[in-house]
Amino acid sequence: MTTASNPISSQNAWAKPILETAKEFPHTPITSKEGKIPSGLRGTLYRNAPGRLERSGIRMGHWFDGDGAILAVNFTDNGASAILRYVQTQGYQEEATANQIIYGNYGTVAPGSILNKLFKGVKNSANTSVLALPDKLLALWEGGKPYALNSQTLETFGEDDLGALTNGLAYSAHYKRDTQTGEIFNFGISPGLNATLHIYKSTASGDIIQKASHQIDGISLIHDFVLAGQYLIFFLPPLRLNLLSVITAKSSYADAFKWQPSKGTQFLVIDRETLKLVSRGETEPWFQWHFCNGYVDTNGTAIIDIARYEDFHTNQFLKEVATGKTHTIAKSHLSRVYLNPQTGKVLKIEKIFDNHCEFPSVPPENVGKESRHAYLSTFRNPAEMQGELLNAIAHFDYSQNILTIAKLGKNRYPSEPIYVQDRENPLQAWILTVVYDGTEDASEVWIYDAEKLNEEPLCKLELPDVIPHSFHGTWKQSFTN
Repeated sequence: MTTASNPISSQNAWAKPILETAKEFPHTPITSKEGKIPSGLRGTLYRNAPGRLERSGIRMGHWFDGDGAILAVNFTDNGASAILRYVQTQGYQEEATANQIIYGNYGTVAPGSILNKLFKGVKNSANTSVLALPDKLLALWEGGKPYALNSQTLETFGEDDLGALTNGLAYSAHYKRDTQTGEIFNFGISPGLNATLHIYKSTASGDIIQKASHQIDGISLIHDFVLAGQYLIFFLPPLRLNLLSVITAKSSYADAFKWQPSKGTQFLVIDRETLKLVSRGETEPWFQWHFCNGYVDTNGTAIIDIARYEDFHTNQFLKEVATGKTHTIAKSHLSRVYLNPQTGKVLKIEKIFDNHCEFPSVPPENVGKESRHAYLSTFRNPAEMQGELLNAIAHFDYSQNILTIAKLGKNRYPSEPIYVQDRENPLQAWILTVVYDGTEDASEVWIYDAEKLNEEPLCKLELPDVIPHSFHGTWKQSFTN
């Protein structure tokens, strides 16, 4: 934690939503600044973000530690509206009442006495992603249960065990949903001298119907996984946590992870039907937060696309983001891994393109299958990464090997691109992104034609207030007016 002292002066254009606490607002009609909302775009865009990184002049130690704030933007025949509310986690309410930071987190050591540090635990920030279910919205975080919210009002119901998250089992922020079967897959990690990987299969309602557990080597950082055909594949980067350092509160998790490239990147291949281990393997060292997609080709080879970093400098960069000023450069690229899932042998690794790549995804109907299209966040100019936050979105066409980067203009910072199929025309799709304009100090929702990111957005909608830079979001289609 650090003490805040006039942090907004001399900062980068992206910094204000980080340094200032996001303000809640009720359901508010929003109007078009430019263009018109497509008639086939009907549903709700949800986004989750760390909206508060400070209390009583004390700042949290990492961007990952901010309290979760959910944005919902509703599109109906009567127009669009937006609402922003904090997830009322137990930790959030305790700290709001005390008006001080009480809990530690991924990059923050709990304040106070050693006894407080030892027994208080970390706060479930519910700040990373969202899962839209038929009867509720889940706010997701890495190390705990999801928090259930009302999909319309964003009122917090409380922690949800989905019928099976007993004995402290965690539910990751990165689920995978098969749109054809409705099945939802996810995982959680239990720390120990050797951590346990818990894998879950759920129905379309979110209820967990099957669980399995597998031991892994040490405690690595598993943020995401990939669904590839009949397999769930987990890659363990060569990080190992000094658990004693965390338990004794000598350091946060972020500082206790050590890069050990000699261990290589380990991986587990799991059968999606039985959740049993198919194979294990090891390959060259790298780090990844996110996967783009995976599929199995006609030869039975699993093909996985990864936003690959050569080391763990990305952690330091994200730590600096919380201060509003960065100096570390952490560059990734889109990398493809070919592996034999039955033997656990990597056949080939190749670079798809060199531009920085984060938050990559494919259209939801293509998750686990081969996809022509991918969407991602990147930088307008790779030569100007230092001191910047992600400032562009892009479309990659695999069939033509073409990367198209949207030109948003100077001092504009888009969120992860969300692909939405048009309700009226299945051949038409849109890309939605929430854009912070650092020059105007304002936030907007931009709507693009999914295959024309090189053109101007079709519509720009003004939001009631500044929206914090967010990690992940989702779209829930409306089938009624």
